[in-house]
Amino acid sequence: MGEQRTTVLHTLERGLQVLEAVAAADGTATAKVLGRQLGIKIGTCYHLLRTLVASGHVVRLPGGYYDVGPKAASLSRHLQRRSGPSPELAVILTRLHNKTRETSYISGWNHGTLILQHYISGLHTLSVGNLDVGYTGHMHARASCKAVLAFLPEEQVAAMFAGVPLEAVTAHTITDFDALTVDLATSRRRGYALDLEEFSDGVCCVSAPFFGENGMPAGAFTVSVPQSRFTERRSWLIAEVREAAAMATGLLRTGRLTVPSPDAPARTDREVS
Repeated sequence: MGEQRTTVLHTLERGLQVLEAVAAADGTATAKVLGRQLGIKIGTCYHLLRTLVASGHVVRLPGGYYDVGPKAASLSRHLQRRSGPSPELAVILTRLHNKTRETSYISGWNHGTLILQHYISGLHTLSVGNLDVGYTGHMHARASCKAVLAFLPEEQVAAMFAGVPLEAVTAHTITDFDALTVDLATSRRRGYALDLEEFSDGVCCVSAPFFGENGMPAGAFTVSVPQSRFTERRSWLIAEVREAAAMATGLLRTGRLTVPSPDAPARTDREVS
């Protein structure tokens, strides 16, 4: 019985691998390519694909190609509703993007992890590693993560990184925890965090946290900009990101979405408490 259960779980695992590969291929996946890519025998790959087609998670296209089906799309929408930003926060993200015309992100703090929830690409699309919706990695190198970490209790941050090596994603990445602690203190004092080519070469980011009713960080808004353009627009971008964060904090605390007056300075949680 134990062996049979293991076989069933292994089959499920391979089926999920096939589904993920089909989704990543954007309608160009074939059984032969999938089998070679995943190391699955062609007969087994066809069997898994037929099962996924029958369940509606995959559809077969003309020419022997495969793409995600309605069941997979439904699952995606369900997950997005659960993990994505609220419509009101999405409006703030759209406002930030419309004002800056740069790639803009919103991330949410949930159960000890900062999750990239949504982003809107700028006029000049940036290639920032494998950063996509749902990404949670390299918290020490990303402005959004540092913006939130800066306002968490220091002992909580220390516990998160205890015994965890800080990977050098680029030559500019902070890889020493003491140096990271200093950077977080600076971010906390000024109310925003910076990523100066720490996560992706040639790309700089500015991020500001927003806060819930309990005064704890609930997430962050971020813009990413090519290094040359960031140098020119740094102060203005910081102001726009902080405005978005202030709007989100006000929304979470009052339930109302209010646009700050043009002369109102952006404030950190400690200043509004």
